[in-house]
Amino acid sequence: MTPESHSPTGTDDLTAGPPPGCPAHGTGPGGLRRLYGPEAEDLGDLYEKLRAEHGAVAPALLHNDVPIWVVLGHSENLHMVRTPMQFTRDSRVWTSVQDGTAGADHPLAPHIMWQPICSHAEGDEHLRLRGAVTGAMSTIDHRGVRRHINRSTQRLVNQFCERGTADLVSQFAEHLPMAVMCEILGMPEEYNERMVQAARDMLKGTETAIASNEYVMGALMRLTARRRAKPEEDFTTHLVNHPARLTDDEVGQHLRLVLIAAYEATANLIANVLRMVLTDPRFRAQLSGGQMTVPEAVEQSLWDEPPFSTIFGYFAKQETELGGRRINKGDGLLLGIAPGNVDPHVRPDLAANMQGNRSHLAFGGGPHECPGQDIGRAIADTGVDALLMRLPDVQLDCEEHELRWTSSISSRHLVELPVRFAPKPPQDVHQQPGLRPLPPPRQVSMAPARPQAQPVAPAPWPAAPEPVEPAPEPAHRLGAWQRFLRWWRGY
Repeated sequence: MTPESHSPTGTDDLTAGPPPGCPAHGTGPGGLRRLYGPEAEDLGDLYEKLRAEHGAVAPALLHNDVPIWVVLGHSENLHMVRTPMQFTRDSRVWTSVQDGTAGADHPLAPHIMWQPICSHAEGDEHLRLRGAVTGAMSTIDHRGVRRHINRSTQRLVNQFCERGTADLVSQFAEHLPMAVMCEILGMPEEYNERMVQAARDMLKGTETAIASNEYVMGALMRLTARRRAKPEEDFTTHLVNHPARLTDDEVGQHLRLVLIAAYEATANLIANVLRMVLTDPRFRAQLSGGQMTVPEAVEQSLWDEPPFSTIFGYFAKQETELGGRRINKGDGLLLGIAPGNVDPHVRPDLAANMQGNRSHLAFGGGPHECPGQDIGRAIADTGVDALLMRLPDVQLDCEEHELRWTSSISSRHLVELPVRFAPKPPQDVHQQPGLRPLPPPRQVSMAPARPQAQPVAPAPWPAAPEPVEPAPEPAHRLGAWQRFLRWWRGY
């Protein structure tokens, strides 16, 4: 028998329990836990408290004490995202929007307010807009992208390799995704420090976030106009020319969606993978010893530290039930990616290796599943692999407990990842990443062989060369598997 559920937007009494802001409990109206403020400094710990108290679906409070359901269970999250007949991403049906408690002045308004983009649309409009985005995605040359990732990695590493120290968050993880995405979209000239910082600022909700958004949108709208006038072989051109016939505003809004979502998710993913490699000796040994590939390391990180911890939000289109809770029409729900990934029903042992298992929630699911996840994986896979090839002796340059994060309801971002390594010389960005350049190809004489009947006097021995470090194996001696890996990585 299911006990009476507590609906944060329904008719249940929210006044029972401790008074609002009770210091003894750190809770809000109705005794509900807040997803913001002092108690929410460690949201991972807070989600586990909610799971212990309420189960797979828990009532909580957003900023300004707006009620919300947090979906903590893995299967419950999948049911929600895969059942568009019951749950929508159109926030206009949310009771808190309709009654004004989650209006345009709400701190999470950029996440709440409906926009004419595929991730908020439903039905035929969703099919039209989503079809244009996925159609443009299908034209991306993945081998060409991997070559550009390698070259961008080389450029970034060249900027700090001679110093022997670096911060792999601000000098690598935050820059590589932006450089690659600007190339994919067709605006490599827009990649610079200001574009990187504007993208970061937009997601922080600071006082300058609006100006940062205007800077990014200005670049994207200029790009849209250029591709209308002069098509080229890039993502933007294919989006502009798609049979869905998107308007300039729709093209610009979807370019921003693709750019910012891919940038933030991939920057966090790269930083998290590098942190795991640097702080877990078993993980580093497995990776170096060939027992775990970089793509497998990326998938492990997507389980343990997903780039987005939650996605806001889904909304009930009708009265229904989820995780034993009565969900009223108009209730809002939080897609709990991080808590769903550690659901005890799917991961009873969090230390267990998740190699080969892609059933995590990092990219959502259902009709709104992230369409660019393969690009994000490619940037992380290839970028981390190339970095470790350039800096195989890289080590953390601080104690692990000194690492700091900034957290929000949507993500957990590593602030710095200081490292040290033996200084290295810069490398040609067009070369395969490695410790030293490949030797020049061996010169083979094409002159006809002399007849054996004509003895040739032996040539004198050349002077002994200066001792040099052994060179890498020439390419013609690579095995079939090594040749395939080089091809796949874009060399």
